[in-house]
Amino acid sequence: MTTSLATSFCASTAPQALASRQAQLSGTSLVCSSSPQPSVSFASPLLMQPRASRRCDLTGKKANNGYKVSFSNHRTKHLQQPNLQYKRLWWEEGKRFVKLRISTKALKTIEKNGLQAMARKAGINLADY
Repeated sequence: MTTSLATSFCASTAPQALASRQAQLSGTSLVCSSSPQPSVSFASPLLMQPRASRRCDLTGKKANNGYKVSFSNHRTKHLQQPNLQYKRLWWEEGKRFVKLRISTKALKTIEKNGLQAMARKAGINLADY
């Protein structure tokens, strides 16, 4: 009977010696492989999916560290998130829509200066969006 153990028994020589002694006493042979083969994945689905950062594509606005201040002046830490919106904007030079995640402040600035000028100032290529 061959038992394949690819867990903590292969980590160092002391546990391996103990495992081989136990295998000799039980009458089974021990095979230790260097590449572990996990049979069950314990990763949560939330950890596996990448999350988009809460940052404006054009202005780079991100969360601000602040405090909630109660009536008794007790301060607790609070993240003040930017007002980000997914927006389809018409890109005149590319003759197509681009979908960006921008802050509402950036939206007002785009109406004033234009999308191409804002993208050039931010250093992004709109062809990638």
